[in-house]
Amino acid sequence: MLKKKVEKILIEQIEKEGYSSNLYLAMATWAEANGFPGIAQWLYAQAEEERLHMKKFISYIGERGSHAVIPAFKQPPVEYKDVKVLFDEVLKHEQYITESISKISSVCIDEKDFVTYNWAQWFLTEQVEEEASVRTVIDKLKMLNKDNLYMFDKDIMSLRAAAASPTA
Repeated sequence: MLKKKVEKILIEQIEKEGYSSNLYLAMATWAEANGFPGIAQWLYAQAEEERLHMKKFISYIGERGSHAVIPAFKQPPVEYKDVKVLFDEVLKHEQYITESISKISSVCIDEKDFVTYNWAQWFLTEQVEEEASVRTVIDKLKMLNKDNLYMFDKDIMSLRAAAASPTA
């Protein structure tokens, strides 16, 4: 059975992962509506990944003999000034999630729950990769002018594939 403080922070993370999924879904619909199907597909893939993270938290809580409560998710923003602003928001959100998972690790240490601490380290490693992936997208966007966005939109899925490749 999880200690109450650990259980509480893990349930809070369920909400954050679910919100992340919904945020990326909302961003994807904005990208589609604004003529960026490649960016939309990249964001849909991110949304699914966040949903899987949420499910990992739910499963882990159950495996430890506790009850995972599924909270309500707040409405994410649905409008963005442009693609650069959208990806700046993605990076800001990923940094927020990294901070949140770091806090989980800290609570686990304080509560001497080293099993959960060890389990949470996978998520921290994942966050380093996520932030690096988004920084790569932002760096590429900085090199573009508006006319190049069409080519970038077509190329973005290859960036995701390269980041996921074990040799990347």
